[in-house]
Amino acid sequence: MSLEPWIDQLQKAGRYSFERADALRDLAISKPSLKKALQRASSRGRILPLRRDFYVIVPLEYGAVGAAPAEWFLDHLMTFLGSPYYVGGLSAAARHGAAHQRPQETQVAVANHLRNIDTHAVRIRFLRNAAMDHALTQPHRTQTGDIPVSTPEWTAIDLIRFQRQLGGMDAVATVLAELADALDPHQLVLAGERESTTAYLQRLGWILDFLGHEKITLPLHKCVLHRSPSFTPLNPSLKERNGDRDSHWRVIVNEEPEADL
Repeated sequence: MSLEPWIDQLQKAGRYSFERADALRDLAISKPSLKKALQRASSRGRILPLRRDFYVIVPLEYGAVGAAPAEWFLDHLMTFLGSPYYVGGLSAAARHGAAHQRPQETQVAVANHLRNIDTHAVRIRFLRNAAMDHALTQPHRTQTGDIPVSTPEWTAIDLIRFQRQLGGMDAVATVLAELADALDPHQLVLAGERESTTAYLQRLGWILDFLGHEKITLPLHKCVLHRSPSFTPLNPSLKERNGDRDSHWRVIVNEEPEADL
């Protein structure tokens, strides 16, 4: 069997990605022959090279786009990369109903640094969270199986954690304004108890209160006070660290975010 009929079989079986080693094993052809076959299939738009030795199958109906949705092959890709992961950031927020700033990329939290993927058809941004073992996730059903997505409450914390990568505090406030409807106060406390960086919780609580969601943050505030936190700047990315001091959350308001709704 040649490469493209083999790819057709994979797709019929519901697979939308493969590794070079898979093709070598199943087709029993030489490495030079396989290299040429992969180049031909890629030039024809039948496959998309995503990482060295990892390829995405392009279904006919996605030919104009150049790739199937990332979530269809994401779990296989992360297994290939040997990295635990969860879909997070703006991508998770969009799945929980906060789609005002839906990203043009799939945002994935990982424990260690990974080079982003940026092709004409697939963009995946890796957000490093060294403490991701504590993350709260839930399964999200895709065409090819379940993938882990951060819960609404953990997503809210991650928006604060990654605010600089996600466009700054204005962008985060905009997403939180929409995500608030999906937040459960008690689940937010459970997420907060797993988060070791108290400053993230202080900033999140302040912004949610600023947006008018004080009822959501009441239990979280008790959790934060129990840690006896020091004052922290609302936006640590700014050189300016002075501003009004909010004694409730012990936050220095060195920037007042504007939600774009």
